[in-house]
Amino acid sequence: MKIVCLDLEGVLVPEIWIAFAKESGIPELKRTTRDEPDYTKLMNWRIGILREHGLGLSEIQDVIGRIDPMPGAKEFLDALRERTQVIIISDTFTQFAGPLMKKLGWPTLFCNTLEVGGDGMITGFSLRTPQSKLRTVKALQTIGFETIAAGDSYNDLGMIRAGSAGFLFRSTPQIMADNPDLPAFETYDELLAAITEALDAPSVRGEE
Repeated sequence: MKIVCLDLEGVLVPEIWIAFAKESGIPELKRTTRDEPDYTKLMNWRIGILREHGLGLSEIQDVIGRIDPMPGAKEFLDALRERTQVIIISDTFTQFAGPLMKKLGWPTLFCNTLEVGGDGMITGFSLRTPQSKLRTVKALQTIGFETIAAGDSYNDLGMIRAGSAGFLFRSTPQIMADNPDLPAFETYDELLAAITEALDAPSVRGEE
C-alpha cells in the first residue's frame, strides 16, 4: 500500500515564522529550515529572540489565526486524499497547527509540542522524535507502506529520498541546485500529476 507524506509550511500553508516576522517587525525571525538545516539550533535561536522582545505564544497564535492555506492547497489536498491516505509530517507545533488544520479539512498531522511557561512565554520544545520526518517514513515502511513524499526544505530531503518517489515543491534555488536529481515543481497541478503517476506505478515491493 502506498501513502503520501507531505511537509506543511511552504507546501500547503505559508511559513508561520515568516508571517510572524512581518507582523512583529522582527526580520531575524524570517530564517527558516530553508536557510538553517539544524532545526534544534534554529528553534533555540527563535526562542531567544522571542524572549528578548517579550513575545509569547498568544502573539504568535493571533498571527496564525489570520493565515490562510496557499491558493489551491486545500483543493490539491482534497484531490490527493480521494486517491490515497495522506500524512502531513511537520516540524511545527500542536499549539500552532489547529487553525491551519481546520482550514485544510483536518488532515492527519504529525508534529511537535512547545513548552510554555505560566506567563505564556515559550521556554522550550519537545520533538516528537529526532529526525522526525525521516524516522516517520522509515517506520511506515516497516509496517508495509510504500512512501511518496514532497517538501521544500533541507529537513524534508531525508523523507523525500527514503521512499519510492519524492519531489521538491516550491523549493529554493540552492536546494534544487544541490539536488538536481529530484523532480522539482512549482504548481499543485504539476505535483498532483507527479504523485498520481507514482501512485499508479508498480509497487517496488511487488505487493500491489
